[in-house]
Amino acid sequence: MGDDLLAPLDLAFWHLESPDHPMHLGALATFEPTAGTGPERAAELLVARASAIPRLRMRVRGVLLPPGGAMWSKQRSFDVSRHVHPVWLTGEQGPAELHGLVGELMERPLDRARPPWEIYVIAHPDGGPFSVLVKLHHALADGLRAVAIGAALLDQGMRQLPSSAATKAPAGPRLVIPDPRRLATSLRSRLDDAEQVVGIGTAVMRATLDSRRSAALATAPSATRRVATAVLDLDDLHRIRRTGGGTVNDVLLTLVAGMLRRWALERGEELSGGDPRALVPVSRRRPGTVVRAGNTLSGFLVRLPVGEADPLERLRAVRTVMDRNKAAGPGRGPGAVAMLADYVPPLGHRLGAPLAGFAARLLYDVLVTNVPLPGSELSLGGCPLTSLYPLAPLARGQSVSVAMSTYRRRVHFGLLGDGRAVPDLDRLAASAHDALAELADACAVRPV
Repeated sequence: MGDDLLAPLDLAFWHLESPDHPMHLGALATFEPTAGTGPERAAELLVARASAIPRLRMRVRGVLLPPGGAMWSKQRSFDVSRHVHPVWLTGEQGPAELHGLVGELMERPLDRARPPWEIYVIAHPDGGPFSVLVKLHHALADGLRAVAIGAALLDQGMRQLPSSAATKAPAGPRLVIPDPRRLATSLRSRLDDAEQVVGIGTAVMRATLDSRRSAALATAPSATRRVATAVLDLDDLHRIRRTGGGTVNDVLLTLVAGMLRRWALERGEELSGGDPRALVPVSRRRPGTVVRAGNTLSGFLVRLPVGEADPLERLRAVRTVMDRNKAAGPGRGPGAVAMLADYVPPLGHRLGAPLAGFAARLLYDVLVTNVPLPGSELSLGGCPLTSLYPLAPLARGQSVSVAMSTYRRRVHFGLLGDGRAVPDLDRLAASAHDALAELADACAVRPV
């Protein structure tokens, strides 16, 4: 990878960050040690494999032209050992110690003068399972790119799928007189782009004017982070899907609504202030194409029916809005706001970052993302991967993000919260099991 300008959305994520508001993704993985292989050997492998990934040698530096722009540049004195850190737990506090440590590590911004990533190998004193926390700046990777980087660190290595794009025909001789057909095609493309930008912008404005903030999900940023996790059985979700209809993702969004409802009621908060809006990221990468650098995201905006007491009605409401979103496509509606980054000049990203950060909390209340993982068994130095919890960054002014991934027939929830605003984040994570049981019982009693 040579020196390249940051793509527009990458640049936006880079400028959105501030010292008290980091913009990195995370993934907390747990491995089962094998005979002769444990956290020390895993750290050695991660150092060797990370040093072989060209993308992880690149840092961001500013450029004079275009104004406000930045580029990826290979760090000359790259030392991979400064990015991979061993950490030992005491084992005195059980899982709470791991979650506390990961929360502290997630609140630390990455060093912007170096390649923006870190790995922590977290060992347990009893010699049991060890954990690996990977932090990648959002400018470096979106969810699919993060999965590709993670795969390159594991025993299975990077597996790029063949591109589905058709091979380009050789370029013909350059014409002195423009081809009218090409001019017409180019003009139509520009008009379509302009229409799309206007449509997305109008939808975003309408959505922000209709903002009804959820007290539980809004906060003044405290620069602190807290982590909680939960695991659900994928087969349980499929049983609900077969009975209640929709997709597994519809069921997961319904469960998140049920989790937030139970959590708010436990806190004694009113549910009549308006249902929270979730931004559900959608990748714009074509299926079967090579996962290249650069964020390619759109999204759907979904009202989570937290105020609805009936779990089946919550599922119906989620199905209705998701069907509407999918029919319109990821390039339409307010959830496609990330696509507007392509039409903002670099200086606009730099100067407009504070405004964009403020606008995010007017557009949505919580990020809910589902990160796809390879279906095969994964390992590190022969140590099987047993769980993987993705962690999504918080938007400024928001207290919780929810990320999910499916591996080995289980769905792993990774919750990241503002440490001061949500000291009870573990209760929100625990409510995943209650929300699942409630929805499963409703489907059994009143099948749709």
